[in-house]
Amino acid sequence: MYSRLFSEFLVSDNSLRIYEGDSLIFASSKDRLLPLLEYIDKFAAYHQQVVVFDKVIGRAAALLCARAGCREVYSPLGSQLAVKALEEYGIKYHLTKIVPYIQQLNRDDMCPMEKLSLDKGPEEFYEAIRSIIDEPQAGHYGTN
Repeated sequence: MYSRLFSEFLVSDNSLRIYEGDSLIFASSKDRLLPLLEYIDKFAAYHQQVVVFDKVIGRAAALLCARAGCREVYSPLGSQLAVKALEEYGIKYHLTKIVPYIQQLNRDDMCPMEKLSLDKGPEEFYEAIRSIIDEPQAGHYGTN
């Protein structure tokens, strides 16, 4: 069932889709981790065992998926760091391409969110990213 939905997701403008069973319960075209954070803040308490389609799954996204009660993820790109986290939290994954880590947009270094997620569990990472995003002068940092 999910392979067809994943194919549709890949050609869509959405950066994130979340399903409960075969029902689409959340979709967003926002960048980076913002859609997952929005889902967690507004909807995660009402849904369990969701399936997440995300354009990129790094360790940061994997931890947020665990925080969101996700049971399975699909993505065209994931990191080895994400795979370790997904396995640790018992989340099935379907990643088309796996890279060592998610890079910054300029490809010079590791993505700041991937760095921030190292050595953190789902709740600890969620609190860390929330505190960064909620700081007025650093709000843009949490979207990298």
